[in-house]
Amino acid sequence: MRKYRPGDDVGVLEHWPFDNPESGYVIRRGAPRTSGRIDQGGPGHTSRFGIWRCTAGAFECTEQGDELMTVLSGRCRITDHGSGETVDLSVGDSLFIRDGSRVTWDVIEDVTKVFFGQKPGGY
Repeated sequence: MRKYRPGDDVGVLEHWPFDNPESGYVIRRGAPRTSGRIDQGGPGHTSRFGIWRCTAGAFECTEQGDELMTVLSGRCRITDHGSGETVDLSVGDSLFIRDGSRVTWDVIEDVTKVFFGQKPGGY
């Protein structure tokens, strides 16, 4: 069992470069850097659970898997390119994003989130 609360130390994270061709990353502002950790699941599994962190900046990508996330620290704005909807997120906010959604992440203050993702064909 794992429990994460806003402000908790989430432990060691690895650098996660913007290099997945399926995500089609495009940096839009600054030089954001991402890091994370998969706590359960991952490659070869249909679900995964973990922590993700991103420094300030903006990028667009295609989301890989359905994902439910909760922000543990920071602030960001996510825009869905398909619907045009924009959502502001800060500590304690949760959001669900569908697999294949093209989105822009505008990270205003370094963000740390906990996430649960599911992809029927596997990651």
